[in-house]
Amino acid sequence: MMLKIILYAYTQSVFSGRRIEKLLHDSIRMMWLAQNQTPSYKTINRFRVNPNTDALIESLFIQFHSQCLKQNLIDNNSIFIDGTKVEANANRYTFVWKKSIQNHESKLNENSKALYRDLVEEKIIPEIKEDGDSDLTIEEIDLIGSHLDKEIEDLNHSIENEDCAQIRKQTRKKRTEIKKFKKKFDDYSERKNKYEEQKSILKDRNSFSKTDHDATFMRMKENHMKNGQLKPGYNLQIATNSQFVLSYDLFQNPTDTRTLIPFLTMIQNTFGYL
Repeated sequence: MMLKIILYAYTQSVFSGRRIEKLLHDSIRMMWLAQNQTPSYKTINRFRVNPNTDALIESLFIQFHSQCLKQNLIDNNSIFIDGTKVEANANRYTFVWKKSIQNHESKLNENSKALYRDLVEEKIIPEIKEDGDSDLTIEEIDLIGSHLDKEIEDLNHSIENEDCAQIRKQTRKKRTEIKKFKKKFDDYSERKNKYEEQKSILKDRNSFSKTDHDATFMRMKENHMKNGQLKPGYNLQIATNSQFVLSYDLFQNPTDTRTLIPFLTMIQNTFGYL
């Protein structure tokens, strides 16, 4: 029943849980589909996000396929596959680009290595790695920050125990410089973690949206501005026979060439054959 009322609401371009709940009270067709039951918008939304709903839809596609075969509405000789782009419900200006991450991370690695070498040469921190040319890892950057914290703490004790005003002034000046270095390495650590997280979201893609990590920026067929603007979206693949939709899947790849084999594999796993 829940699936029936949701699918019918979608055909009427009603997607909000509250508006679907309102239809249950106002629409005779919805009342008939729900058999006069009136689930709340919270129940409707919980049903939509429940993991079991995906399995339910998949089983319904299998049953639908079997019924079409029994009634000779389709045949097993062929399927027709087509793809289309669907825009994600995400802000089109929340893009994160792989090339931008690589450029920023490269600059971060160069700056952090250069500062690390300077600190070692000035004997502010001990040498923590043998290969000075390799990039600093997150753990090594955090370790450098710990050494700088210890150095600042030692300087604090020196200032407290020093009676000479001139020496205290010089020590405070040195402490100020080291605090600047510590602030830089804190920034390096934060940015390095951010870039690593972004790369794990990207995987083999070139972009993603900050508000919908699964969406990839791609060109849509609807281009009213005629400027080829990239928008966050998905590549929807649909398999049909005799105008019946037998299977579908969403992909993050903007081109259809990389979706064919995974889509066929999914169909084979679902129905047991191609």
